[in-house]
Amino acid sequence: MATTKGLRYLKRMDDKHPIIPSPKVGVLIINLGTPDSTGYWDVRRYLSEFLSDRRVIEMSPLLWQPILQGIILSIRPSRSAKAYKRVWNNAADESPLRTITRDQAGRLSSLMEEDNLIVDWAMRYGSPSIAKKLSDFRDVGCDRILLAALYPQYSATTSATAYDKAFEALKKMRWQPAIRTLPPYHDDPAYISALKISVEKHLSDLEWEPDVILTSFHGLPVKYFRAGDPYHCHSAKTSRLLGESLGMSTDKIKLTFQSRFGPAAWLEPYTDEVLAQLAKEGKKNIVVITPGFSADCLETLDEIENESRAHFIGAGGKNFSVIPCLNASDESIAMLEKIIKRELEGWYLST
Repeated sequence: MATTKGLRYLKRMDDKHPIIPSPKVGVLIINLGTPDSTGYWDVRRYLSEFLSDRRVIEMSPLLWQPILQGIILSIRPSRSAKAYKRVWNNAADESPLRTITRDQAGRLSSLMEEDNLIVDWAMRYGSPSIAKKLSDFRDVGCDRILLAALYPQYSATTSATAYDKAFEALKKMRWQPAIRTLPPYHDDPAYISALKISVEKHLSDLEWEPDVILTSFHGLPVKYFRAGDPYHCHSAKTSRLLGESLGMSTDKIKLTFQSRFGPAAWLEPYTDEVLAQLAKEGKKNIVVITPGFSADCLETLDEIENESRAHFIGAGGKNFSVIPCLNASDESIAMLEKIIKRELEGWYLST
């Protein structure tokens, strides 16, 4: 039983503090990140944050930071800025990744509309930050939050670092919400089905038949794989399951890896080397899909669409087409709704 003194104390606290909002569930969609503009300093700031991440570059900062700050960030921002300008959403003055991630969150929010459910989005690097969105969730009463990093294939360099950043912010909260994290969904039937639909739609619009379909995933240093990162295995399984769902043999659909950085050995086979070899073998018609990316970005819209296309045509190829990422398509949103609702079981009961 509360004493008279205790009741007076509680009343004073009520006078000083706002009423606690009713409990809500938050879903935070997380993607990699983007610079705020194509300007040199914005790109440099973004690259500095990204390449300073110990999950991404597993090297002692004492050795790496002088190289990064003194050499790489003196050269790479200008080169990257040119690439961003080629794909920039000029109408909205933002990168396609930001536009698409916002659209994904918006469509999911509309589809899963409930008074006690809030869907929002954040970026691991750049803005809007994970810490800011977690703070916003807390302020409106979210006492349970699902962190949903949209990386189908798990890697410490992607999923883990996104959740690291969230936990870093949570460490500063006195009153923490309950947290769940979205597991990898590289072999989820709903994901494979969404990929299958996207391939079939794309092929139906082509006036030619592809000799080979490449499933191109972002690369990873071999030493990370040897240290136990499951990314290669997840990527290979996604590629295999997609091929099986389409009824294609391993000669028709092939796994490759793109986006190498630095002199270290990366996962093979390399996308551009495979493209050159296919052209030499007389395979003149190629389609590329990038299943590891949930939204089109610099690596898909410029590296594959522009650079890899030029590489293939220069090696003797004829027809080259890139299947868009799942983005905010109907099949993408239906898939995300399904896997997110599954992870919210016990929290969010609508069907």
